Amino acid sequence: LTDAQILAKLRTVVSSSDPTPYFQVLKKAGQGASGSVYLARALKRGGEKVAVKQMDLAAQPRKELIINEILVMKDSHHDNIVNFLEAYLRGNSDLWVVMEYMEGGSLTDIIENNRHLTERQIACICFETTKGLQHLHEKHIIHRDIKSDNVLLDARGNVKITDFGFCAKLTDQRTKRATMVGTPYWMAPEVVKQKEYDEKVDVWSLGIMTIEMIEGEPPYLNEEPLKALYLIATNGTPKLKHPEQLSDDIKKFLSICLCVDVRYRAKTEELARHSFLAKACPISELSGLLEWKIAEEAEL
Repeated sequence: LTDAQILAKLRTVVSSSDPTPYFQVLKKAGQGASGSVYLARALKRGGEKVAVKQMDLAAQPRKELIINEILVMKDSHHDNIVNFLEAYLRGNSDLWVVMEYMEGGSLTDIIENNRHLTERQIACICFETTKGLQHLHEKHIIHRDIKSDNVLLDARGNVKITDFGFCAKLTDQRTKRATMVGTPYWMAPEVVKQKEYDEKVDVWSLGIMTIEMIEGEPPYLNEEPLKALYLIATNGTPKLKHPEQLSDDIKKFLSICLCVDVRYRAKTEELARHSFLAKACPISELSGLLEWKIAEEAEL
C-alpha cells in the first residue's frame, strides 16, 4: 500500500476532529516503538481514565501495522482483549488511539514486583489469556507477539491482551503464514525456521510466558537475540530450571504448549479445558499482586 492508500484507509476508521479539548492528559505512562502512551481523563466520558497512544505517522516505517492494530482492536471486543474506544487523526500525521486504561500495568511489571506467583495465580492469568486468544483464533487472527509485556491487568485483576500491531489474519487462501515476526525469546521454532505456521504459534508463546511467570524471565534472555533464535531452533522445548518444585499439572500444561511438533501442540480450546487451568484462583485474588502499583496510582 502507498502512504496515500494507507491514509485513505485510516480515515475510514478514525475521527478527523481535534481530540485535545476532549482529554485531560495526566501523565506519560509508557514509551513504545511506535509512540508514547499517556494516561488521560476522557472529558466526554464523564472523566473516566483512558490510555491514549499518540503516534507520528510520518515517523512510522511500517504504517500498515498501525492500521492493522486499529482494525483488529475495533473488530475484537472481548473481556480478555484491551478494548479500543476511538481514534483521531489530526492533519496527516498526528494519530491518537484511545483505549481502556489498565491501571495494573503489564504482566512484566507484576513478575518484576512480586517475588513469587503461586500456581493458582499463574493458572488464572493463563486461563484469561487463553480465552482472549481463543476469541482471536476463532476470528482466524494470530497475535504473533504474546509475551508478558502484551498482557495487561486492571485494578480488579482482569487480564487482557494488547498490542495488535503484529497480528495476521488467516484467510481461506492463506491458511498458513511464513513471515518472521514477534519477539525472539517468545518465538515458536517454526517461526524461527521460517516455515509455514498458524495460530499455534501463540500457544507456544503462551507456554514461554508461563515459564516467565515461574522463573521470572523467558529462556535464553541472557543471550543475544540471534543466539536465542539459534537455541530455540536447535534445542526445541526449553528445559525448566527447577522442575522438581512444580506440580505435574503445570508441567503437563507446558508440555502441550511447548511441543515442537505443531501437530501435537494444543489448540486454545484444548488448553481452556486443561486440568492445570481448572486450578485457577478467582480473578479478585490477582489484585493482591498489584499493591505496589495501586499505591503509585492513588497519587494521581
